[in-house]
Amino acid sequence: MSALHAASRPLLARFAAQTFQPIARSSAVMAVRHYNATVVKDAPTTKKSKLSEKLANGPSFEDFVSGNKKLSVEEALELKETVVDQQAAAAAEAEAATSGKPAKRKQKQRLPEWLKTPIPSGSNYTRIKRNLRELNLHTVCEEAKCPNISDCWGGGEHQTATATIMLMGDECTRGCRFCSVKTSKAPKPLDIHEPENTAEAISRWGLDYVVLTSVDRDDLADGGSAHFAETIMRLKQKASHILVECLTGDFQGDLECVARVATSGLDVYAHNIETVEALTPYVRDPRAKFRQSIAVLAHAKKVKPTLLTKTSMMLGCGETEAEVVHAMDELRKADVDVLTLGQYMRPTKKHMRVHEYIKPEVFEKYQKLAEERGFKYVASGPLVRSSYKAGEFYISNMLKKEKELKVPVVGNDAVVKLSDVGIRV
Repeated sequence: MSALHAASRPLLARFAAQTFQPIARSSAVMAVRHYNATVVKDAPTTKKSKLSEKLANGPSFEDFVSGNKKLSVEEALELKETVVDQQAAAAAEAEAATSGKPAKRKQKQRLPEWLKTPIPSGSNYTRIKRNLRELNLHTVCEEAKCPNISDCWGGGEHQTATATIMLMGDECTRGCRFCSVKTSKAPKPLDIHEPENTAEAISRWGLDYVVLTSVDRDDLADGGSAHFAETIMRLKQKASHILVECLTGDFQGDLECVARVATSGLDVYAHNIETVEALTPYVRDPRAKFRQSIAVLAHAKKVKPTLLTKTSMMLGCGETEAEVVHAMDELRKADVDVLTLGQYMRPTKKHMRVHEYIKPEVFEKYQKLAEERGFKYVASGPLVRSSYKAGEFYISNMLKKEKELKVPVVGNDAVVKLSDVGIRV
């Protein structure tokens, strides 16, 4: 039996090798397949993952608005709340930590009745909007979601129609916290036909007063000042009777650009300081500075002393009365003639919050304070905007004075003649 057992060993070994080898191979294959399946599960190559990776590695909002300079924590939070809100919240949290009671949440402010306006309508409104689309023109009235668009385009109670045309496209190179105009690092090239199209459109509408403004174009060497000047000259050639106001940017402080626009034939040079000096870094784009804006207004008056200069401020951003008065005083030092004050209204939830809805009687108080400081004209009210009813404000006053003085009163000459006889316009 021992001999038989010894003889069977080779046969058993050969059988075992043939039987169990495939099992071992299949186990190895299963292990490899299981490993590969695990790898695929941990790192899926989907569109969503590619998009997430692209967003993570791409430029941030901070890079866009301030170049290489990053926003501070306070500036980043300013997109959702005002500086005063942040300070109040910090004080509430400190008090809650001391008392052991949870901090009270700030109640959401509702829009006051005096700020509610009707839906835009009317034949004049419809006609102007249709012409804008036909000529591929933009207005700040639409881009900034102005609540007075129907009233201005329709002419209001005095039937003096006013429109604000936005030149150089609808993409701005800056990102102010209050503005709803689209932003872009590389806006589309200028439309060489825009000056002619703008002049043609305005001549069709029969406007009495037109405001030309623009997005900031920091991507252009001259900030678009030559484009601005050409538009003004073409407009005056086609309709010399129309009063032209230009609401410009700061041209990054380039005073040659300011002079180019100021001497192009316009009637009113406007540049907005937007808010008080203390809140400027939190409300405006970091490249826009309070002192730089004051310098722009001062230089426009310097190169053409007869030019009417104008600026505008938003209220309700957390400013104090003392800060508003300080801004008025600084503007008068630069010999600014006209000041408009209006309520800041949040365009979307992505923009800076409203700190306070200023009551009409407070606006009346600010108007008196401004007039006491020597401004030639002050428009102050919740719904007042930089160019709101500009035609009615100026033209109606000028026509009255023309009848009283029995002399023609038009454009820059109007300011000189009326000022000479001691009449405020």
